[in-house]
Amino acid sequence: MKNKIKKQKKAKNKKGGGLSVKKENFSEWYSQIIEKAEVTDLRYAVKGFVVVRPWGAIAIENIYDLYEKELQKLGHKPCFFPTVIPEKNFKKEASHIKGFSPQVFWLEKIKGEGKLALRPTSETAFFQMYSLWIRGHRDLPLKLYQRANIFRYETKATRPLIRAREFYWIETHNSFETKNQAEKQVQEDIKITEKIMYQKLGIPFLALKRPEWDKFAGAIYTIGSDVLMPDGKVIQQPSTHMLGQNFAKVFNVKFKDEKEREQYVWQTCYGPAMSRILASVIAIHGDNSGLIMPFCISPIQIIIVPIYTSKNKKKIINESKKILKKIKQLNLRADIDFSDKRPGEKYYEWELKGVPLRLEIGEKEIKSKKAVLFIRDTKKRQIISISQLSKLISIGNQFDKRLKQKADKLIKGKIIDCKTKEQIKKVINDKKIARCNFCSIDKSGEKCAEIVEKNIGAEVRGILANKKEKPKGKCIICNKKAKHIVYIAKSY
Repeated sequence: MKNKIKKQKKAKNKKGGGLSVKKENFSEWYSQIIEKAEVTDLRYAVKGFVVVRPWGAIAIENIYDLYEKELQKLGHKPCFFPTVIPEKNFKKEASHIKGFSPQVFWLEKIKGEGKLALRPTSETAFFQMYSLWIRGHRDLPLKLYQRANIFRYETKATRPLIRAREFYWIETHNSFETKNQAEKQVQEDIKITEKIMYQKLGIPFLALKRPEWDKFAGAIYTIGSDVLMPDGKVIQQPSTHMLGQNFAKVFNVKFKDEKEREQYVWQTCYGPAMSRILASVIAIHGDNSGLIMPFCISPIQIIIVPIYTSKNKKKIINESKKILKKIKQLNLRADIDFSDKRPGEKYYEWELKGVPLRLEIGEKEIKSKKAVLFIRDTKKRQIISISQLSKLISIGNQFDKRLKQKADKLIKGKIIDCKTKEQIKKVINDKKIARCNFCSIDKSGEKCAEIVEKNIGAEVRGILANKKEKPKGKCIICNKKAKHIVYIAKSY
């Protein structure tokens, strides 16, 4: 019997029904899962641009909703800005245009309009308008955000949702009276990332202050959230930037304080990319059977699978519809699989798509007024009473807690202290993150960082932003006195 089941699984894989590789082969596993679970479609035939299919799009929408609710609760207001940015805006901030010009998609000159860029980011668009909107201290703080797709001409190898030439994000652009208020906003941004990406979605990350040579173009400093993926590379998730008064001065964003003195505003920006966050969700939580979607963002949280014969089909479907109605009254996302596939095929498909909970309803269940509940992450079944469907809410919440706990276990032991370059090489080859003494993350340390990149094939990602770590000893590269403890990893 076991051999028969194995043969059936192999046949399904050959037909393209399921995954033919295990997660240990992450690159191929990831490519298969986003295709077969119908997250994306790569056949648009333009490098770095992908079609996000409904299953992926709804998940992204749900991540947007989590972020927007949190941002609005904290005083951010939504807006929409044009997709194009005049070249003259970029030129106003020298380091900004220097940093972004290689990545900009330029539109052909439009008569009378000058050169236009597809936005790679929107500081130069927002702050042009802020110079018109901000007049006095009563106009501050000004905290706006927009949903946007942005365009960057990535020269590295592109990867759907991970590294693309177009991706979907939220960008906040904030102006304050004082430096202290701007600094508090940066810390608030880190807390938002913690609340949504880690507490809600179960994705552990390191909040790292980037080295001077790797900060956002035009910023005083940058804090990026790095997530370690199964292949040992880190992906940058939400980043927050302390812009200081750099953009305020070039765009003339001023206000009059309470004493009628004219001052430049202090500014910050923050950018969580929904498409990239979904990539981490897929990579961290998925298994050899397919996706495992967190309950809070899964397009369908509960799928009902009616099990019937030709004789009782109508009865089972009617009862399933009644159960669906009760679940929807709980404000849960649910659906019924009405397809003509066999129950086993339906189970297989919904496991591939990562639906957290599955209710199996047949004649026996109708008579007992109960249902079989299958839980995707544990792959265990239990019986639930139809009269107690409200328990699905707490079961779903527990589902997400387990995903977070499992992710914590995966990251445990993946950050290794190193005292020699040989140790760093081994750690990187073992698909982990190296932590070590380093001379400096200001410009004076850039040469050592170049050695790391050239000889080890990894990058100095930065120092912890939410915890002070004191170095003891010398820089692992140049042997000078270490000022920082840095984290080194490969990245996308």
